[in-house]
Amino acid sequence: MVTKSSVFEMIGPVMIGPSSSHTAGVVRIARAAIRVLGKKPEKAVITFYNSFARTYEGHGSDKAVIGGLLDFKTDDNRIKNSFEHAKKEKLKYAFKSVGNASTLHPNTLKINLTAGKDKVEILGESLGGGIVNIAEINGFTANFSVSLHTLIITADDVRGSIAFIANVLAQDDCNIATMSVSRKGRNDLACQVIEMDSGLKPLTLKYLESLKWVDEIIYIPDIDL
Repeated sequence: MVTKSSVFEMIGPVMIGPSSSHTAGVVRIARAAIRVLGKKPEKAVITFYNSFARTYEGHGSDKAVIGGLLDFKTDDNRIKNSFEHAKKEKLKYAFKSVGNASTLHPNTLKINLTAGKDKVEILGESLGGGIVNIAEINGFTANFSVSLHTLIITADDVRGSIAFIANVLAQDDCNIATMSVSRKGRNDLACQVIEMDSGLKPLTLKYLESLKWVDEIIYIPDIDL
């Protein structure tokens, strides 16, 4: 069986910086983080792990993550001067590094964002060629790529909820590519992460948000759109 690779996987994205893992991937993780937050961040604490912890300054990952938090795309020349742009945008930030986290992917970063009373924590992995995995959101296992339309639903752990939501999406002609469910405990909050080949209608999102057992809906269209 022959496995086909996309052009993106073979040569990576158009980008600013010396390494797709250390720049393009970092930008995309940061852009995903601000979409999960749902607004412009005011404060950011970025923790680099393992390989990232040793090389993030030399490879420009620090500038890349700040550029991503300002919603610059991977090929945006402003990434080179992202610190100056962050100052203009009044984005406060701090970097931390953890050099030996054996349970984490070699190129992992954690982004903690704050905007007013709203907070979010993202754990992302840069897999090479600009491809990323968002491993966790606010302590829930997530594992999505930001290459597809993504729906994140935090809700009560209600029996039949997975099948119900899948049926709602089917009524919107959405084909589910991947689905994962993580929960903090039995009958506690659960998090569904659903990647889809196409986008959702606003009416479908409003309906899902209206359900009494749904706590929060986050919808992230294809990050490269």
